[in-house]
Amino acid sequence: MKTEGSLTMERRPEAVSRVTPGRPQPLGATVDADGVNFSLFSEHATRVDLLLFDRCDAPLPSRIVRLHPERHRSFHFWHCHVAGVGPGQVYAYRIDGPRNTHHSGARFNHRKVLLDPYARANINSCWDRTHAIGGGDNVEHCMRSLVVDLDDYDWEGDRPLRTPMTDTVIYEMHVRGLTASPTSRAAHPGTFSAVVEKIPELKRLGITAVELLPVFDFDETQILRTGPDGTALRNYWGYDPYGFFAPHTGYCAEPHLAGHITEFRDMVKALHRAGIEVILDVVFNHTSEGNEYGPTISFRGLANEAYYHLWPQDRSRYMDFTGCGNAVNANHPMVTKFILECLEYWVTEHHVDGFRFDLASEMSRGPMGYEMAVPPALWAIELSQVLAETKIIAEPWDGGGLYQVGRFPGKRWAQWNGPFRDDIRRFVRGDAGLVGEIASRLGGSADLFFPQQVLPTNSINFVTCHDGFTLSDLVSYKHKHNHANGESDADGAHENFSWNCGVEGPTDSEEVERLRVRQIKNFLSILMLSRGVPMLLAGDEFRNSQQGNNNAYCQDNETSWLDWGQAEKETEIRSFTERVIGLRRRFRTFREARFFTERRNERGQADVTWHGTKLLCPGWDHDDARVLACTLGGFDGDPDLHLILNMYHLGLDFELPPIEGHRWFRVLDTACSGPHDLLPAGAEEPVDGAVLHAHGRSVVLLVALPDEKGT
Repeated sequence: MKTEGSLTMERRPEAVSRVTPGRPQPLGATVDADGVNFSLFSEHATRVDLLLFDRCDAPLPSRIVRLHPERHRSFHFWHCHVAGVGPGQVYAYRIDGPRNTHHSGARFNHRKVLLDPYARANINSCWDRTHAIGGGDNVEHCMRSLVVDLDDYDWEGDRPLRTPMTDTVIYEMHVRGLTASPTSRAAHPGTFSAVVEKIPELKRLGITAVELLPVFDFDETQILRTGPDGTALRNYWGYDPYGFFAPHTGYCAEPHLAGHITEFRDMVKALHRAGIEVILDVVFNHTSEGNEYGPTISFRGLANEAYYHLWPQDRSRYMDFTGCGNAVNANHPMVTKFILECLEYWVTEHHVDGFRFDLASEMSRGPMGYEMAVPPALWAIELSQVLAETKIIAEPWDGGGLYQVGRFPGKRWAQWNGPFRDDIRRFVRGDAGLVGEIASRLGGSADLFFPQQVLPTNSINFVTCHDGFTLSDLVSYKHKHNHANGESDADGAHENFSWNCGVEGPTDSEEVERLRVRQIKNFLSILMLSRGVPMLLAGDEFRNSQQGNNNAYCQDNETSWLDWGQAEKETEIRSFTERVIGLRRRFRTFREARFFTERRNERGQADVTWHGTKLLCPGWDHDDARVLACTLGGFDGDPDLHLILNMYHLGLDFELPPIEGHRWFRVLDTACSGPHDLLPAGAEEPVDGAVLHAHGRSVVLLVALPDEKGT
């Protein structure tokens, strides 16, 4: 084996004298005044070698430190202190141990070089995934970890923003996709630093938080398959991590030494200065190592039987509740510790404001894969003092059929509201008989969350997200068009509850285009005028399109990259989005952290009164109903409001409730062109009479103002 000659380096007297036992905690590589303490977890290992490289791209380690089990092991932790090394040191591990995989699940292989799972930065300049599979040695083609000094940074007084959930508006975005297109004109496209260049655009939009698709290190070099045109398709979204403590190397302008940490922190600090929080989309349900045929990168070679769910009948095989080949055993004590320390690290060291947990229901599964009533991992996150003021958001389902919307364990957890997405999509496209569901969605989805004794702010409301159609495609395509993904259009959701407004895809028809614009405004209006926490998909504000692809996970190209040329052309929806977010800020009624109640305000107006075209006749039991209206009582100085949703294809007359001493004024009408579609405070238009004609497929909002305003 090529590395055998280098093993003699560990026997040099001068080298051995600089290695001491060190300490078991904290895990990872910790810099101190004299050198670096290295520690990792491996319960059943019999041999651990620490490899030290002179350079990131060095083919072989310059030094190997063999850890003696009597001097360098404390219970399940292997550790040592190496003097004279410091930040920038490149390192990795080799580990050996039992190989009775069928019975124990152990997959030790001393020929595979392993990353430190607690590494603060990794480097992949030598990486070749194929060499991490099979029985051969991969030292010349392995990934390596980097020692990082976390104290070498000036935060300039920065702290997490702690924006209340009631005031939060989330913008889901992909770091690379935001600026990878040449149309972004970014200095370093597709990087953390390029996000900083787009902060003025984000601030102008009025969002309060960016939710970043995964930024943990993942293998973007892996070729998944070849597209129909011969293009190599790779992992673009990043939902396949291997380095949970390390910012993704591919998003760094200078991915060497400690550049990972500095560039990520610079982005967070700049966003905070603009009043924008940073929420990370985190993937603790599976890793990049895949199933039994996948590569050995880190966890598999350290403690396979601890980190993953394995089939009890044959522990060489992986349970898969994610669709990605493996499932993380989150409720194993060591894995729970790993997850919690990872989250706390991103908060304390990187000032992150919150987390969205991909396929979070998988984290509630016990050792045998069954749902746990009190999952330790989820409760540890909920009860952590360090995480007490961060936002924690669950995608409350997994790929194994576990669906927990409205019943996700714990009280703090906000949840992606899938029923909100589906019900609003169906209602806006014109499906009948949904008015009861729509009333619930407008009020914070009490049918889902009130039985759990949580609040409307536990509901993350969305119409679109990275997974599915963009908002423009939702009104432009009836069917998905995923042929470019190389899976014969079999991937992605088959039912999108979309409507193309009469023509599939791009059209020159002005009539169809006007209808599509109105439908987009309808979606945005309902999203922003519903209780709960609204989330926008990046690019929806300027009609970004993926040409009907509803599963662009492998499209690292113009299909997924935001087109900033389109942003310059699309002014009406862009302006409307800014103003409807402002409308939500203006009226506290839409941001209340409570469900509708029986209370009345000082004017005698109820919290909510439901109507249809006729007052007090909402049509709960009408299977053909496509309209809903409601009067909302304003409290603590807020005015009363009247909301009309007409998703019938024809215009209809709606009765208006009388309001003593006040008069109804039009604020919003999606049937109008901009800027008349949404009027600013002081420019509202009075409504004459007791009936208002609402155009087909439109949303109207009225505000009650003192009668003298119209005289």
